[in-house]
Amino acid sequence: MGTKEKTNGQNGLESLIFDNSFINHLPGDPEIENHRRQVRNASYSIVQPARVHNPRLGAASREAAGLIDLSMDTVNSPEFLEIFSGNRLLPDMVPFATCYGGHQFGTWAGQLGDGRAINLGEIINREGQRWAIQLKGAGPTPYSRSADGLAVLRSSVREFLCSEAMFHLGVPTTRALSLITTGEEVLRDMFYDGHPKMEPGAIVTRLAPSFTRFGSFQIHSSREETDLLKKLVDYTIKTDFPELGTPSPRVYLEWFNTVCTTTVDMIVHWMRVGFVHGVMNTDNMSILGLTIDYGPYGWLENYDPNWTPNTTDAQGRRYSFGKQPDIALWNLTQLAKAISPIINDVDALAQSLEVYRNRFQDGSQNMMALKLGLTHFKPETDPALMAALLDLLQLVETDMTLFFRQLAMVDPSKTVSPMEFSAAYYQPEQLTKPYVDRFDDWFKRYGQRLTLDSSDPGTRQQRMNQVNPKYVLRNYLAQLAIDQAEQGDFSGVTELLQVMRHPYDDQPGNQRFAEKRPEWARNRPGCSMLSCSS
Repeated sequence: MGTKEKTNGQNGLESLIFDNSFINHLPGDPEIENHRRQVRNASYSIVQPARVHNPRLGAASREAAGLIDLSMDTVNSPEFLEIFSGNRLLPDMVPFATCYGGHQFGTWAGQLGDGRAINLGEIINREGQRWAIQLKGAGPTPYSRSADGLAVLRSSVREFLCSEAMFHLGVPTTRALSLITTGEEVLRDMFYDGHPKMEPGAIVTRLAPSFTRFGSFQIHSSREETDLLKKLVDYTIKTDFPELGTPSPRVYLEWFNTVCTTTVDMIVHWMRVGFVHGVMNTDNMSILGLTIDYGPYGWLENYDPNWTPNTTDAQGRRYSFGKQPDIALWNLTQLAKAISPIINDVDALAQSLEVYRNRFQDGSQNMMALKLGLTHFKPETDPALMAALLDLLQLVETDMTLFFRQLAMVDPSKTVSPMEFSAAYYQPEQLTKPYVDRFDDWFKRYGQRLTLDSSDPGTRQQRMNQVNPKYVLRNYLAQLAIDQAEQGDFSGVTELLQVMRHPYDDQPGNQRFAEKRPEWARNRPGCSMLSCSS
C-alpha cells in the first residue's frame, strides 16, 4: 500500500502513483463486513464499491483530469469507465469510507461518516501534489445508516457542474473529475412528502487534497478517543499543513488559526459571488477551507439575505445567505471545542475565533469595495454607502449578479436611470417614485465616492468585471441540463461546463446564460428551492 512507481504510459491510469497515506498512518476499523454499525477507535473502514451493470460517461472535466495527470483520451477510455464507476480497481487502490460526526442544523447528530462516498485512494501527481480520489454514489458503507449509499442523476449533475463552476469563479472548492451514469434506478422521495419515485443513478468522482472535515475531529472528541484525536490532528498537520512544522501545542494553535483564516476567506468568496451552500453542518465543513458537499445549494438571484435554497431549512433559515458568516464561526467554535482536549488553552482558541471575526470584517469590506470598483476601502464613507446599496437592492426584486455587472457599465458622474438596470429587475412595476428617489440619491453618493479614487471608467469597469461574474450556475440552468441528461442527452451539461469555464468574460452567443431567472422557474422544483434528497 506504499508508494509504487508506475511506468506504463505517461497519461494512462497505470501511471498513477498511489500513496494512500491516510489509511497507512491512521487506525482502521477491524471489521471487514460491510454492514451499518457504530465504528469506534478508527478513522476509516475498508469497503468495496458496488458494481453497476451499464456505466456511461456523461461528462468530464479536463482541468480536473489534469490534476491527476490524466489525458482526455484516457478519461474517454473503457478502462476509465470501469474504474471510476467502481466496477474495477487499479492494483494500488484500497477503497475506504471515513468515520466522522457532526452537528446538523445545530444539533449533535453523533456518527455520520461517508454514507455514500468511497475513497479510492490518494495519488501524488507529477507536481508532487496529493489528491484524494473519491466516488460519490458508489454504494453502501458502514456509515450509510438506513440509506442505500447511492446518488441520483439530478444531484450528481449539480455537484459535478458546481464543483467546476466554483473553481473557475476563484472560490476554494473540491473538484469534480467525472459524471458517470450507472444504468441503475434509485428510489428517492425528492421532497420527503411521501411520493417517492425511481430515478436514474449516477456517480461523481470528486478530487481534493483531503476530504477531512470538522466532524472528523468531533467524532473522536465526543467519544473521548483523545489518543486518536491527537493522531488525526498530527497527521493532518504533517500531511496538509507541513509548513507549520512538527506538531506541538504551539503548532496546534497555529493550525487552528490557519483553519479559521482559510474558512473566512472561503466565506468571503461565497458572499462575493452570491453563493448559498444550503447545508452548513459541521460535517460539511472542510478542514482546508474548501467548499465541499454540494447539495441544496443556490445562487442569489433577487438579493435577499434571508434566502435559503434548502427546503429543510425553510422555517428556521439557519443556513440562509446572510447567516453564512456567523454559521461558519459557530462551526469553528465547535471545532475548537473538539480539539480542546489536546490544546488545553481555551483563551488561545478564543483568540483564533476573534481572528475570524476581524478577518471577515476586513475581508468583506474590501470585497465590497472591489465589487463597487473602488481602489480601496475608506472607513469614513464606505460602510454607509455599502449598507445603503444593499438596502436598495431589497426594495425591488433585483438580480444581484446582473446588477453588479451592469454597475460597471454606467457612468455615475452622469444621470443614471433605473431603466439602465432593467435586465436585473424581476418586477419592474415595483419601481415606485420613493424607490427612484433613493436610487438617485445613492448614485449621487456613489459618483462622489468614485471621484476620490481618480480611476478612469475603463479601468474601473475592468476591475469590477474581474470580481463580479457575468455567468453563475443558476438553479434553473442546472435543471434544464438535468432534464436533458435524464433523457440521455448530456449536451446541456457539457455546454454549461464550457460557459462556466469563463464566468467573468463576455461570451458572444452565450447571452442566454447571463439572464435573470425566467418566471416559469420561480417555483418549479429544482429551480428555486431544493431538498437534501440525492
